[in-house]
Amino acid sequence: MTARHDINAEPHAPQQYRTLFISDIHLGTRGCQANLLLDFLKHNESEELFLVGDIIDGWRLKSGWHWPQAHNDVVQKLLRRVRKGTRVVFIPGNHDEFARDFLGMEFGGVEVIDHVVHETADGRKMLVVHGDQFDIVVNHARWLAHLGDWAYDFAIWTNTWFNAGRRKLGLPYWSFSKWAKLKVKNAVNFIGDFEEALAAEARKRGVDGVICGHIHHAVIREIDGVTYVNTGDFVESCTAIAEHFDGRLELIHWGLLEAERAGQTKVVTLALPEPMIETATARKAATRG
Repeated sequence: MTARHDINAEPHAPQQYRTLFISDIHLGTRGCQANLLLDFLKHNESEELFLVGDIIDGWRLKSGWHWPQAHNDVVQKLLRRVRKGTRVVFIPGNHDEFARDFLGMEFGGVEVIDHVVHETADGRKMLVVHGDQFDIVVNHARWLAHLGDWAYDFAIWTNTWFNAGRRKLGLPYWSFSKWAKLKVKNAVNFIGDFEEALAAEARKRGVDGVICGHIHHAVIREIDGVTYVNTGDFVESCTAIAEHFDGRLELIHWGLLEAERAGQTKVVTLALPEPMIETATARKAATRG
């Protein structure tokens, strides 16, 4: 006897959420996972959508133009969301800081705001901000930040070739840079300090938590009574944060395209041990034998 569980079944309609939070897309860079993001947007919709910074990478575009059709498709997809009635809010980050000159304005219906306090369905108040304001390196050693950005881009370029082989095997995107970041002591300490600083800011403002991006490390956790949420990114992690209609926050990983999910074995067969499924009659027969 077997138990069957369909782990990759596609819904007939997009999954509906109250709110979606996405950050660090980095349109304009070769590491941007635009096709995965388009696939995510196709299968997930919301009443509100917050773009939590570093959506367009102005730093990289200054040094060399890279804008394939998929990146343009992302922009068009987001604008289409506005036309369909979704409230879309853009909170600029350090890589698209040029947009901070347009705070309070709207472009194609997309609101440009420095930060916002979002109230969840269950009444929690969450500060939504990109987070670069709390990064000492970005604020006080800009040259070092740019140097680190160059090294990061090199790591992403390496990942691109490595993951080309993984995709042929039907495996999801795996990030060497993300793995290394979590193995280097100084990087781990930086992540911890960043999280503590954002939690302290939320506490200072009297809100229940904070939703941010910037460091490409997706997580939902409690820090001394404050809910710290990081959306991650669509370069390394391919993650987003979803708020359900009851206010519950969920971290979503989106590592495969629809066609790749369909190419995988859709049905997992689990063989159950016979003693777990035998009938009473069978047990008696076995006893008599």
